[in-house]
Amino acid sequence: MSAPASIELEQPFAWDGDHVAVDLGGGARGLFTTRRGGVSEPPYDSLNLGRFTDDDPAAVQRNWQVLHGLVGGERLMLAAEQVHGITVTRFRDERDERPAHADGQATAYEPSMAIVLTADCLPVLLAADGAVAAIHAGWRGLAGGVLEEGVAALHDLGATGPVVAAIGPGACGRCYEVGDEVREAFGLEAAGGPAPIDLKAIARDKLAGATVHDVGLCTMCTDGLFFSHRADGGVTGRQAGVAWRA
Repeated sequence: MSAPASIELEQPFAWDGDHVAVDLGGGARGLFTTRRGGVSEPPYDSLNLGRFTDDDPAAVQRNWQVLHGLVGGERLMLAAEQVHGITVTRFRDERDERPAHADGQATAYEPSMAIVLTADCLPVLLAADGAVAAIHAGWRGLAGGVLEEGVAALHDLGATGPVVAAIGPGACGRCYEVGDEVREAFGLEAAGGPAPIDLKAIARDKLAGATVHDVGLCTMCTDGLFFSHRADGGVTGRQAGVAWRA
């Protein structure tokens, strides 16, 4: 496994120990975790945050404590069971209800952090003046409009000004092959069999009105640094994309 420091990142991304930090501007911050720094045993080694995996629940809970420490403070953690849909929650303060199922978290409550989990799908962090969001964007969510819903959630929470987006580690356009069903969902021509598709390029197109930064890291081909559902044969952990207002 390559050392993170040997992989060069471009601004606004930077290594924070074993993990990728990102400056979203205006006091908003983000973090993309790797699979390093936790307590889980193989095949979930080691910072597995997936509560719905077959990992030891006690280990997963300790890993969530590690995540909390990485962000710092006692921030309220906003997360939900993800279902590859387009629901993005809106969180204004601690009285707001937290749905059990959602594929995005948007918050204007400063003592909180928005969290999504991935293992090839894209973690996309959004920020505007007054709110941040974390979005889980697989092909179904991208086709259904989850990124557009994330931007709408920021505005619903009263955020103003330009939107900044950070696309985190996900399967790249060279590695991620899909069938014609997926290609047709994006209006692409049928390939007659598995063919690569670039989810990151699709995400950039969906965020045409925002300033978009891509970390440029692939979960499938970055030498085991990330959990990957496809590369790990379907038995794997989950890493996080986290956004908060500093």
